[in-house]
Amino acid sequence: MYSAPQSSDRKTIGDDNYFALVDDLLKEGREVVITPKGNSMLPFIRNGRDEVVLTRLDRPAEIGDILLAKIGDRFIMHRVFAVEGDSITLMGDGNVYGKEYCGHSDIIGLVTEIRKAGGRIVKPGKGKAWRLLRPFRRYILAIYKRVIR
Repeated sequence: MYSAPQSSDRKTIGDDNYFALVDDLLKEGREVVITPKGNSMLPFIRNGRDEVVLTRLDRPAEIGDILLAKIGDRFIMHRVFAVEGDSITLMGDGNVYGKEYCGHSDIIGLVTEIRKAGGRIVKPGKGKAWRLLRPFRRYILAIYKRVIR
């Protein structure tokens, strides 16, 4: 059985090490570009196709922000659904019901730009219209997944 030779300059690291590096770079004041995995931010961020630019969040989180946070042992990139004191509720745009909860200290970065696969750059809005359409998300996402994707 043939196995392609492994490039010596490529390394695989676990999420903890990867996001620790992302966190360190953001703390240094740098921007970090990552390619998100998963479908929880559909239709606005597509799995493995789009890239996002992250910066350090230097203000309190606001409803509609898209944040990268560490919740337990998982790293989540979702939109802020609610803020009450130090408690932040996150919900992915592609989620119908599921929510996650974190504090301000769990936030790693803020999405400031979405780079679409075709090269178009999108500044993320606050998602107000999408939040209002929440009762209809199931149907909108079903159509999106069948037709547009």
